[in-house]
Amino acid sequence: MWRAQPVRTAVIGTALVVFLVSAVVPVVYLLVTALTGPAPAYKTVLLDVRQLGLLYNTTLLGVGAAVFATAIGVPLGIALARVSLHRKSLVRLALSAPALLPPYVVGLAWVYLGSSRGIVSALTGRNVLSDWTYGPSGAILVLGLVFYPLSMLSTEVAMRRIDGRLEEAALTVAPPSRVLWRVTLPLAAPGILAAALVIFVLAVSEFGVPGLLRVRVYTTEVFTAFASLFDFARATLLALPLLALSSVVAGIAVLLVGEPLATMRRSTGAVPLVFDAWRRIARIVLVAVVVVALGLPIAILLREALGARSVSAVVGGSGRAILNSLVLSSAGATVVVAACIWLGYARVRAGRRLGQVADVILVVLFAVPSTIVGIGLIGVWNRPGLLGAVYATDAMFLLAYLARFLPIATLIVAAGTRHVPLSHEEAAAVSGAGWPRTMARIVLPQIRLGIAAAWVITFVLAFGELGVSILVAPPGESTLPIRIYTIIANTPPSTVASLALLQGLVIVAPLTVFAAAASRREGR
Repeated sequence: MWRAQPVRTAVIGTALVVFLVSAVVPVVYLLVTALTGPAPAYKTVLLDVRQLGLLYNTTLLGVGAAVFATAIGVPLGIALARVSLHRKSLVRLALSAPALLPPYVVGLAWVYLGSSRGIVSALTGRNVLSDWTYGPSGAILVLGLVFYPLSMLSTEVAMRRIDGRLEEAALTVAPPSRVLWRVTLPLAAPGILAAALVIFVLAVSEFGVPGLLRVRVYTTEVFTAFASLFDFARATLLALPLLALSSVVAGIAVLLVGEPLATMRRSTGAVPLVFDAWRRIARIVLVAVVVVALGLPIAILLREALGARSVSAVVGGSGRAILNSLVLSSAGATVVVAACIWLGYARVRAGRRLGQVADVILVVLFAVPSTIVGIGLIGVWNRPGLLGAVYATDAMFLLAYLARFLPIATLIVAAGTRHVPLSHEEAAAVSGAGWPRTMARIVLPQIRLGIAAAWVITFVLAFGELGVSILVAPPGESTLPIRIYTIIANTPPSTVASLALLQGLVIVAPLTVFAAAASRREGR
């Protein structure tokens, strides 16, 4: 169709090379290294009885977080899809905000809550909250409150894809509650289950929360083997079960959806607000969730931060880490978006079967635990020559952000590109416009909101990234997440809480700007 085919091939090919080098090669390298490593080390890991405890804790953490998050997210998704709410886009953003907060920051707030002495502690002589916070129960609570937005959004999308005429027909013979249980939820079940599987993967891949709450799982064990024991062979072997589990479950989740993830199709029939009678209770539940999942952690951190003698001194002492995080996260988000625009475009214009394969690969790579990505990057780049010269610089942070967030950013851009009809490009080609001009004048303007969303989400995730950053950081360099995580044990809570609040404010700022722009566009 295009006279300038080489240009399109070169641009998309370059983006694909960036994707392969940053996201695929480290994982493949780790797999090959682990499977071809020394036999004695392999047997040691297989025969280690500690593996049973790691497997149990990891599975318990994943299942518990998935169940808890689903129990919260499904009712919220139903309310967003089937109850008329004022300023629904802002309500959705407020409910989604916990998913963009670094999990370890939320965990830190609950640690401070657990360390406070209340009425129960005074009567029993024990700090019951603290006893409950440290361990699998506390980790499940924190991760459930962080990841429930995934279940909520997936439920809402699944319900919006249901043909409303089915619910309308059922309402003529049954009350709304029965329609919900017998019609609506069964039709939305695949999307709900897929979200639960993704939450399971993200929970078992989390490093910061288990490390903070002293839960021994595979991610913390891999980090300990590599960073503390300097045993690269054992770290890579310990990563295998976690990598296999994450990849298989993530792949099943994508296949369970049944449609390409880039599709944003809605129901062709009417979508009745069948649960509008429950509007009052829905509002109460929505407010309660926002207060507990977002307001309470912020309030706890604010209470601790008020104990700091000088906020300016706290910020000044970590000024270099703060500046590094701002610069690196901005640069990382820009680099990721520069690649994901073309990968997202190629994903949408690919055939159905190839697109489904691409979806599986993207989700599986996003599900790879951060500690595994970090070890893979170190194995690839920590060697003599040109690669070693890159390894000693801040470029490792950018490679880490590409490896972690390029897959999800590609899916975000692809979702927006899906709305651009191919006929627009064909009309431009018939008129004599080349592919570069068509992309610049027709396609990119139509997907600018998706590009902005990809940049903001990547920036937010990169600004809170801990697992990869703490492994690949060059000597003497630090980011704000690394700074917070490494001073928790030996620094007054007021200082740590102040830095955590600052991190939260930086995350909220771009989200607020993006939400205002999206709301203004929705109101037109």
